[in-house]
Amino acid sequence: MNELIASTERLATALRGLEFSPPAAYVYRTLDYTWLAHRTYLERFGKGKKRVIFLGMNPGPFGMAQTGVPFGEVAAVRDWMGIETMIERPAREHPKRPITGFQCTRSEVSGRRLWGLFAERFPNPQNFFKDHFILNYCPLVWMSETGANLTPDKLSAAEMAPVEAACLQHLREVIALLKPSYLIGVGAFAEERLKRADASGGAAVRIGKILHPSPASPAANRGWAEAASRQLLELGVW
Repeated sequence: MNELIASTERLATALRGLEFSPPAAYVYRTLDYTWLAHRTYLERFGKGKKRVIFLGMNPGPFGMAQTGVPFGEVAAVRDWMGIETMIERPAREHPKRPITGFQCTRSEVSGRRLWGLFAERFPNPQNFFKDHFILNYCPLVWMSETGANLTPDKLSAAEMAPVEAACLQHLREVIALLKPSYLIGVGAFAEERLKRADASGGAAVRIGKILHPSPASPAANRGWAEAASRQLLELGVW
């Protein structure tokens, strides 16, 4: 457990000093200002080996950016996981993207869908986290001057190089610590990063993906839970 927390602290340190040029006007370093909540998530649910690791891309503005938990829809984190802590504020905050923590009234649709599926199948979160764990590849949020969310592919490759190096190193450490049998990307970006990070070359671990639950995806809006459940069955995860 201490090793997982230490690895996450090293990731936060590696990313803290990095600067980004336009179009990135604002950077939210979620591991810094949500650390109490994120550490609680690791302490409560990151213990022991995990059969399955799910990987997301980076925090959503109304999910992990508010609660410190990957895909962190407020209701799922507070009511299902039982986590509710003080959340601090980013060093520089966009007026259209305030951090209100567990007081946030906006819904993180991706998180509502993802955690909703798991909570329906595992009413007791301990039963889910006994064999499963979820993390994001990168804990940073980038925004333009208008407050629009920027995905990593919109940023300079040179500026992203140290981000990728730190995030891949952390991902490799998490895989080594949790020793999963399945690595599941939530979407194609995450699956590709899992393939880069898997030190076994796929011999000991099966890598796959499920449909990303984003409302921007037409396929996800046509019954995401059914599609993701079918994919997990086909992969042998469930």
